[in-house]
Amino acid sequence: MKLLRFGLKGQEKPGVLDSEGKIRDLSSIVSDICGDVLINELDKIRETDLSTLPIVQDDVRLGACVGQIGKFICIGLNYSDHAAETGAEVPAEPVVFNKWTSAVVGPNDNVEIPKNSQKTDWEVELGVVIGKNGRYISQENAMDYVAGYCVINDVSERAFQLEGTGTWDKGKGCDTFGPTGPWLVTKDEIDNPHQLSIWLEVDGHRYQNGNTNTMIFDIPTIISYLSQHMSLQAGDVISTGTPPGVGLGQKPPIYLKAGQTMRLGIDGLGEQQQRVVHAK
Repeated sequence: MKLLRFGLKGQEKPGVLDSEGKIRDLSSIVSDICGDVLINELDKIRETDLSTLPIVQDDVRLGACVGQIGKFICIGLNYSDHAAETGAEVPAEPVVFNKWTSAVVGPNDNVEIPKNSQKTDWEVELGVVIGKNGRYISQENAMDYVAGYCVINDVSERAFQLEGTGTWDKGKGCDTFGPTGPWLVTKDEIDNPHQLSIWLEVDGHRYQNGNTNTMIFDIPTIISYLSQHMSLQAGDVISTGTPPGVGLGQKPPIYLKAGQTMRLGIDGLGEQQQRVVHAK
């Protein structure tokens, strides 16, 4: 299934794509696309005759495909070719940081360049959505905890991230820095999440053109590792790293400017498109 959320910001309703690519309103079936629903009500959606549900207009705004996100956890330097372009050593264990949930926006909402920013950058990433609660999860059982996958743009302000003191988080969690969606694609629809083309363009120029097969730490490893340090809960989102081609890795570096458009996607998971604007 391709689950989604649609409507005005803060008033999103749950939806699903039917076999013809039309959005169907799931409001009469579930309350939202969120942790409780992922645990308890996916089968209820699967058993629903989608043709009986209202069709939603094509031009409706899409919200983030997961609502009420508890944790937005990110893995840094997780593609061998991206680590090489940044000059960083391949990490011995996953590099973990967070995005604040206030960064989450819809897949086609505007991305804001923060005030005092000169180095706002792009990063297309595979998102993994947790489907049930757990901790101390083994690698062998880790995929049992996956509800599905989505596209994420891990927008980053490199000066905030790297040039001051403190952690990466302050350059990763600015408002609008977490476009998520368009869909949460349930894991049964993706044969191999470690063999997906992943790409990003700015104003039509393709900067990132990679594949999830160059991940250093695969999804079971990431889930198991994280679960040794925190409980994972249904509705948590894990952003698994980016392939090469980020602005920081260009020679010389290139950063986003207001008025530009980012377009990005992953095989089977859909596309996003964001216009870049100045924060007010």
